[in-house]
Amino acid sequence: MKKFDEYMKLPYKMEIIPDTDEGGFVVSFPELPGCLSMGETMDEAIANAMDAKKEWLHANLEEGNEIPLPDSINNYSGQFKLRIPKSLHKSLADHSKAEGISMNQYCLYLLTKNDALYS
Repeated sequence: MKKFDEYMKLPYKMEIIPDTDEGGFVVSFPELPGCLSMGETMDEAIANAMDAKKEWLHANLEEGNEIPLPDSINNYSGQFKLRIPKSLHKSLADHSKAEGISMNQYCLYLLTKNDALYS
């Protein structure tokens, strides 16, 4: 188990969301369940969130609870297997052939193009 200072240095993702009902901002650490805070200004909300993170870590370490580590791109291989209908496979193969690229490149293009719509 890591020590408190080691956990504080880890790059936990911080989400800052405007509170449209009450005003101010809500800040959470999605990888640390239940660790959230708020503040009237963004600076205040971030400062409060850092205090909440410290208290969350102290309390969970004291209780002997497992502290999740931050998600990392190193946790992903860049590969996954996908089963698709034969008709879609044929369509993708036809389109990639028409573009003069491999089906893998064509599928990567489609995934990247569509993923950008949600980023």
